Amino acid sequence: MPQLCFKFISMQKLKVIFISFLVVAILMGCQSVQDKTNAIVKKENEKLSKFIGKSYNELEIELGKPDEDFKNSRGNLEFVYNSKKYLIPCERRFEINSDKIVIGFVSNGCF
Repeated sequence: MPQLCFKFISMQKLKVIFISFLVVAILMGCQSVQDKTNAIVKKENEKLSKFIGKSYNELEIELGKPDEDFKNSRGNLEFVYNSKKYLIPCERRFEINSDKIVIGFVSNGCF
């Protein structure tokens, strides 16, 4: 009987060790995905921030005609560029002031 208890305890310890290892592996994987996502967002922001302070003509030369353009609630012009990568929609919006200078952008789903 004592040997049976010892085997049972060992199996319990093995389960705990295995589950602990699995949890650590999952958490490390999540961090890896988060790190990659942060790097992609940083690269996207660096790419788009080069248009801040430039004329909307330079934006159109680089990215082409926008898919949409309209006046927002502040009276500024907004250019919207839509695309898809791996069936995931990407939207880039640029805000242009009355002097026709890009003053801001928002990127959603782009990588």
